[in-house]
Amino acid sequence: MSQPVVHHPVVVAHEQHRAQDIQLRVADAITSFAGSMRFVYLHAVAFAVWMLFIESNPWPKLTLIVSLEAIFLSTFVMIGQNRQAAFQQAKADHDFVEQEQQLRLNTEMTKKIHELSTQIHATVCGPTAGGAGLSAD
Repeated sequence: MSQPVVHHPVVVAHEQHRAQDIQLRVADAITSFAGSMRFVYLHAVAFAVWMLFIESNPWPKLTLIVSLEAIFLSTFVMIGQNRQAAFQQAKADHDFVEQEQQLRLNTEMTKKIHELSTQIHATVCGPTAGGAGLSAD
């Protein structure tokens, strides 16, 4: 049996946010398709058919269409980059908070261990001179 995949809390929140917004779902679908080999093959076939069978002089219209398509695709690339940057920032913020909490916990545990060690030493060896706790013997 395979284990269920457990994602980072920021990843889960990010996916939930994207699933709730139709514009983000559309942008994700377009970006996913435009970044696939299906997209390349479809364009190669469509342009070849158009240039060979539909237009007698395809270059002016082809240049216009390809330029417009490049403008829109570059916009989707930038949307994806902005989304990725926002995701990375949210994850970094979350990780920072987690690390700070872990540092505080570790500091508290270290202090408690020191207190317990001092108490054990005092119980086993008796109080030290001046009651300063562990001595550097």
